[in-house]
Amino acid sequence: MKHSVAGISLRAGRYFIARRLPEGDMGDKWEFPGGKLEPGEDCEQALIREYMEEFTLEIKVSMPVCEVSFKHNDSDYLLSAYSVTLPEDLRFIKLNEHSQWRWATLDEIMELDFADSDRKILPFLI
Repeated sequence: MKHSVAGISLRAGRYFIARRLPEGDMGDKWEFPGGKLEPGEDCEQALIREYMEEFTLEIKVSMPVCEVSFKHNDSDYLLSAYSVTLPEDLRFIKLNEHSQWRWATLDEIMELDFADSDRKILPFLI
């Protein structure tokens, strides 16, 4: 089973989400940012690396939110979601793997074209 992580950042009742670039089978989908663990990484290390690669942001990882399983391209995945803290000042975000980012309420997220795997996290946030 492959292992992925997602960072959940909540600020003033809104969650930090990002829209993937149009390429690939997950193109243009909104998501809680994160990605696959690399060999030898734990979840915290993977999230720190992913946010740096995807946004050039230094984050702090805290408590686990949930774990969900999903299937993608005939592969089984475990998705571990963790609460993360982003810097207060987000003016210098650099979008390296996304076309947009925003803060959204759960109601807004429900209306977006959100990645199916990340949609499984939503019941744990309610």
